[in-house]
Amino acid sequence: MKKLVYTLAIALGTLTAVAGENDKAATISTKESKVEWVGEKVTGKHWGTVGIESGTLNLSGEEVTGGTVVLDMSSLTVDDMEGEYADKLKGHLNSADFFNTAEHKNATFKITKVAEKKGENGNTHVISGDLTIKGITKKVSFPARVTVEGGVVKAFASFSLDRTEWDIKYGSGSFFDDLGDKTIYDEFQVKFNVVANS
Repeated sequence: MKKLVYTLAIALGTLTAVAGENDKAATISTKESKVEWVGEKVTGKHWGTVGIESGTLNLSGEEVTGGTVVLDMSSLTVDDMEGEYADKLKGHLNSADFFNTAEHKNATFKITKVAEKKGENGNTHVISGDLTIKGITKKVSFPARVTVEGGVVKAFASFSLDRTEWDIKYGSGSFFDDLGDKTIYDEFQVKFNVVANS
């Protein structure tokens, strides 16, 4: 009996070691990766980028299983305008009306699940996780194209978020009446291209 238990223990240890060899982390390249945003209002729209401060994707073999991405919200740019107007909008987006970056510099996305699911626009997976903005955490899911080849992860996604879920209500017709053409739509578009290397 002791011999059997000993043999099983060795077998289990061997399997665990083999599984562990396939598990690794890929570091997100902050230079090669890009996060873009688009916000729309009745009279038009604005767009720009947000910098990735750091991030890691967890791999099991050739599959992404999890990870964490940290965004530097204070790095937000406004790319549809230049000069004084761009600086004014950037300052407003950094203010307490929007992302309040003086108190909440970082936004964090923690991946909790990556499921294979073929879909439109070449999407291959559905990514789910916890998105924290302004200290408020909400669960989100979105379709994405994800590939892993030679230890390099490439991921692309384009999806919408409702800003009011993170207490960003400025100019929202859902909370304020008689805004007219000053109304800013609740949903904003997020697009990312992420490259990570293990």
